[in-house]
Amino acid sequence: MIEVRGLTKCYGDRTVVDDLSFRVEPGAVTGFLGPNGSGKTTTARMILGLTDPDTGVAMAAEVLGLVGLDAVAGRKVGGFSLGMRQRLGIAAALIGDPPTLVFDEPINGLDPEGIRWIRGFMQDLAAEGRTVFVSSHLMSEMALTATELIVIGQGRLIAAESVAAFTERAESSVRVRSPQLDVLAAALAEQGASLWRDGDVLEVVGVSIEHVGEVALKLGVLLYELSPQRASLEEAFMRLTADVCDHVAGQAA
Repeated sequence: MIEVRGLTKCYGDRTVVDDLSFRVEPGAVTGFLGPNGSGKTTTARMILGLTDPDTGVAMAAEVLGLVGLDAVAGRKVGGFSLGMRQRLGIAAALIGDPPTLVFDEPINGLDPEGIRWIRGFMQDLAAEGRTVFVSSHLMSEMALTATELIVIGQGRLIAAESVAAFTERAESSVRVRSPQLDVLAAALAEQGASLWRDGDVLEVVGVSIEHVGEVALKLGVLLYELSPQRASLEEAFMRLTADVCDHVAGQAA
């Protein structure tokens, strides 16, 4: 339902919308007609929260409740926090009950509570059978939110697959802990493995976990840990798009 109460908007000395009130009930097609200059566009923008009214209120009661704004329905948008404005934008997008929703950087500037809310809300929308397409440069958030990916670089498609499949395509590593890392590292390096060492932990790339275990056994190296390490979504993105994308400070450009 859409409810408009006492909606007024003036530009200078010209009143574009004058104390307008009406309700649009669900279950029927409601046309919104009028000649040029009648205030249709301004009214629509106020309903969507894109233009602040001078007086009055315009709201979609059901969707405001869905996004947690029903308690502040009578307040002017100008007093809303960034998180509340984000929720209002989502409410506006939901007014027409669309089957497809596109979000562009929906968590920018939000606090942790707002991020968790939007993440869960988008997942709930998808669970209803809607198409939810989210653009974001925050890999860690995408890993928590998305199950499918479309990845492009230089305007071309790099991947269209699940998050799990995408990360599995990135080269994984093997984590090794041992008091005899020097011996094991030297042997693996001779066989062409790439190695990164941090204290008593060795990360091995380029050979299988089975091969690392066999080499350790032959050398009589005591192992405290031998475990596979799957690449994170960010690591997979960096590796699989290295040839076509520029990266800055760990973020996808």
